[in-house]
Formats: sequence, structure tokens, C-alpha cells
Amino acid sequence: MSILIALIPALAWGSVGIVTTKMGGSAGQQSLGMTFGALLFGVVTLLFYVVPNAGADFAFNSRIWVVGIVSGLVWAIGTAGQFIGFKKMGVSVGNPISTGGQIIGNALMAAAVLGEWKTGKMWLFGSIAILGVVLGAILTSLPDPNAPKESNANRDFKGGLLAMLISTLGFMMYFVLPNLLYKTGYISSVLHGAPDGSGLYYMTAVVGPQSIGQVIGTFLIVIFFMKEQATMFEKATWRNIITGLVWALGNVFMFISAANPAVGQATATTLSQMGVVVGVFGGIFILGEKKTKRQMLYSIIGSILVVLGGVMMANLGAL
Repeated sequence: MSILIALIPALAWGSVGIVTTKMGGSAGQQSLGMTFGALLFGVVTLLFYVVPNAGADFAFNSRIWVVGIVSGLVWAIGTAGQFIGFKKMGVSVGNPISTGGQIIGNALMAAAVLGEWKTGKMWLFGSIAILGVVLGAILTSLPDPNAPKESNANRDFKGGLLAMLISTLGFMMYFVLPNLLYKTGYISSVLHGAPDGSGLYYMTAVVGPQSIGQVIGTFLIVIFFMKEQATMFEKATWRNIITGLVWALGNVFMFISAANPAVGQATATTLSQMGVVVGVFGGIFILGEKKTKRQMLYSIIGSILVVLGGVMMANLGAL
């Protein structure tokens, strides 16, 4: 059951690129609309789960709010970069590249910094799993030299790759920050472990302030970097609240899984990225992104490698 719960983020996050493309809008409108949806979900989680179960003092602890807001700020960088990458590369290409980068960063940060890979066997098989996921992500994004040239003026592979690199760094810090600040002592063991040592209250309490940080960070990026302040509140922004709700559902279950000792940060973050299968084939069959027969073969083989790598990662605890 723990693994099934940990797979909910994969379904939700794998759908984000598809949903936001359907909702339309610029990268700035998509980012801002998504944060509004995340804010709505975060407030509901705070008021209707954390406060009734953990108490108001816990829910509004100043250190938890610092962790949440900073996590939300770096998430905003990740999301803006991802949406720019989707615009420049397409969802079926951008999604696996984003996924591969996140899996490398998150798994290695959780393993090396958080100390979740404790034996030589875990490092060996964990590294093989990461390699499989990365190879799979590369295969799903390989171009076919015989394919017709794209006529879309927005296509810019190098620009999209840079955007995805920045996105990966933002998402990596967003994922690992709540547990990293516990490991460094900023969050006490008592605060982190409530109510039963699992960290469930801490991880869910982070979601509310995190959503506020997401909104603040996205406003700053949209206004000062994307220069889209004139179109921030058009219909496309409000439509993308749906995107934010889909993402937020995955976010809550990812943090719950990361707090579960039977899953852990490295496994939870890796399994959350299995949504690459949803993103790749959703981009092809739902959004109509064109693939040649060779590219379809690459996508199928690549997706299998990603899934196998994720399954291997999920079972490292048995070694």
C-alpha cells in the first residue's frame, strides 16, 4: 500500500504538462495559475488537516513556515523553467529530460546528504537504477534525423535544455529542503517526528507555507524575469488553477511518502517521477505531438527503462 500511495504523485505530476497545455496560456500564466491552485490546496490542507490533528501551535510554528516558504520559492524557479522548457521542446520531449535530471539530483541528494543509502549494495544498485532511468529519459527524447523539420517557431532545443537544467536545480532543492533542514538541526527531532516518529505532521504542515512561497516566487519571476505583468490575470491564468490542483494532489502524497520510513526520500522522489510515462505518451496521444516510428520505439524502450529503474530504486531498502 505504501508504494501505491507513493505512485500517486507520478500520475498527478505526469499529467501536469498535459493539463497545462490543454488549459493554454503563456509560461508565465501557466506558472501563476498553477500556484493559485497549489495555494488553494495548501490552505485547505493546513486548516482542515494539520490544525485539527496537530494543533494550531504546530501548524503555525515559525521554523516550519521558514522551511515551507523557502521550499516554495525554489519550487517556483523549477516550475517556471519547466513550463518554458515545455514551450520550447514539447511535453513528450521535455518531460523525460526534466524527469531524468530530477531523479539524478533528488536520489543522490537523498542518498549522499540525507544518508538513506547505507550500504555498498544500495549504492551499487541505486547507481544502476539511476543509470537506467537516465538512459530511458534520453531515449524518449532522441530526435529522428529523417523526421520532417519542425515549423513551430517556438521550438528551441538548446534553450529548452537550459530551462530544464535550471528547473531541475529548483525542483531538487524543493524536494530535499524539508528533510535537509532537519538533518542540519534547524528542525528539531521532536518537531520533525510528530506524532509517532514518521514526520507526517511536519511534512503536511510544510505544504501550507510552501504554497505561499510558491505564489511569491512565481509573482517575482513573472514580473521581473518573464516580463508578463500585463497579462498575469487573463483567463488562461485562472484556467491553470486546475493544473495547480492536480500538481498539489501529487505534492501532498509525495511528502507523505517521503515521511514514511517504509518508503523514504530517495524512493519517494524517484517513484514520483514515474509520471514520465504519462507525460511521454500523453503528449503523443492526447496533445498530438508528432513522433516517427523510430522515435516511438525509442519512447517505448526508454519508458520501460525508466519504470525498471524506478522499481529497482523502490526496493533498495531490502538490500
